[in-house]
Amino acid sequence: MPPAVPPPPDPQSDGEQPPGDPESVARAICLRLLDQRARSRGELAKALRKRGVPDDAAVRVLDRFTEVGLIDDAALAETMAGAQHRERGLARRALAEKLRQRGFEDDVVAAALTGIDSADEHTRARELVRRRRRALAGLPVEVQTRRLVGLLARKGYPAGLAYGIVREALADTSGGAEPFDSAELVEGHQIDV
Repeated sequence: MPPAVPPPPDPQSDGEQPPGDPESVARAICLRLLDQRARSRGELAKALRKRGVPDDAAVRVLDRFTEVGLIDDAALAETMAGAQHRERGLARRALAEKLRQRGFEDDVVAAALTGIDSADEHTRARELVRRRRRALAGLPVEVQTRRLVGLLARKGYPAGLAYGIVREALADTSGGAEPFDSAELVEGHQIDV
């Protein structure tokens, strides 16, 4: 019976780099990370820096991965923006921030957001307000307004748009009467809607 050969140490378990040239290390790290989920070039570069891979080796590996299509920031950013807008109702401003946090360059972020226009944002904001209003039905109009505008603000919608959508939704149920005065709701701040 041949002697038992211990398995090679897991490079991720103790924080040490696996032996080999820096490009091999960079390739192994990138492939492992990309096997888990799609990542931006910025995320991969950050991970390589954290693991001590020299910048020149990291750039060569990232360039090669981009060349063969393993890294496609434009497609990933567009997919993420569309999904976050549809599923979570995020506005363009919030989407841009989220994409930048994921390491996408500004030009990639701008291109990814071109598929979401003002009409899409208005439609999505109306859907968010309509769904949330059911849970707020028994509350005073001022409370409903405050909570609905806050919801839209957290999703990245501008204040003017948020107040306009909420005013429209509340007017639909109050028989056309003006449901609130936005100047009363925002003390000391006049908001044009």
